[in-house]
Amino acid sequence: MTDAEVTRQFKQVTCTINGKKRTAIVDVRASLTDMLRDDYRLTSVKKGCEVGECGACTVLIDGEAFDSCIYLAIWADGKDIITLEGLEGPNGELSDIQQAFIDEAAIQCGFCSPGFILSAKEILDSGELYTDAELRKLLSGHLCRCTGYENILRAVKKTMYKRLGKQLPEVLIE
Repeated sequence: MTDAEVTRQFKQVTCTINGKKRTAIVDVRASLTDMLRDDYRLTSVKKGCEVGECGACTVLIDGEAFDSCIYLAIWADGKDIITLEGLEGPNGELSDIQQAFIDEAAIQCGFCSPGFILSAKEILDSGELYTDAELRKLLSGHLCRCTGYENILRAVKKTMYKRLGKQLPEVLIE
């Protein structure tokens, strides 16, 4: 047995993932990204920068968006975690924000889309009406190399107005 194998520590993590209670034994050094992808095959959680800069690994933890690459799996114990797979309706239907991303062509290569959609869900679930500047700031933790930011902003804004029952402004994006 090597020194690394001797010093490696594991802990049991029990959490709710996409509405299902789950338990895993994880290396105490493992990221939540690794646990979600490796133990549960939730591949919407993308491995991008792995340092919390790009937002590709964004998940909701107790309703708040986090970069799962810099969130240790052991910290998820007792938490409620939502990934993109968890937004699917009971009959496989898309959520309103997922449909808006499609309608507004906010999905280009798709790598950044799950993270953007989960951050958008957090924003939309607040029930607040945000300005374009506020939405841009709230979504600023994500990198899209396909330059789809305007379409993404339009999808989030249209969904926000629809959920709030408000009339869309004549000029959608300022």
